[in-house]
Amino acid sequence: MQIRNFMGSDFEQIIQIEMEAFTEHNPYIYMNFYELNPEGFFVAEENGIIYGFVMGYLSDELEGRIFSLAVRSDIRGKGIGTRLLRRILKEFRRLNLQSAKLEVRESNLKAIDLYKRMGFLECWCEAGYYSDGEDAVVMKKRLLPKHLQKPEVRTVDNFY
Repeated sequence: MQIRNFMGSDFEQIIQIEMEAFTEHNPYIYMNFYELNPEGFFVAEENGIIYGFVMGYLSDELEGRIFSLAVRSDIRGKGIGTRLLRRILKEFRRLNLQSAKLEVRESNLKAIDLYKRMGFLECWCEAGYYSDGEDAVVMKKRLLPKHLQKPEVRTVDNFY
């Protein structure tokens, strides 16, 4: 299985995964995202079959935001999400970003566990974040060693 950049021909399979995994997003936002941010959209593919995807973007000059990460339900638990997450973090590091941020449903314990294993910290809770009223856990991860970070984000208060 390879992790590669999204291509327009992947769109139909991405929509299928998105509709299976999420209730919050408009599936057609993915094509708009690709048009505006092609370097932050990756898929896990083997023999023409897309098994998962990740999308991220520069949310400010020092931080990347992981907008969406999903893996087909029939293949979860095989490390695909981990590989996709590593790939977007690699892209954020290439851009010299100092941290990565994401939001995850409070009930999505498997995803929270994955993010913790990958070094993300739970920072705060956004009450009623999702349209059904469920809270979101906001998680962040430092990407650069402290000695390479700009001074304004070195303190714990600024990170959280």
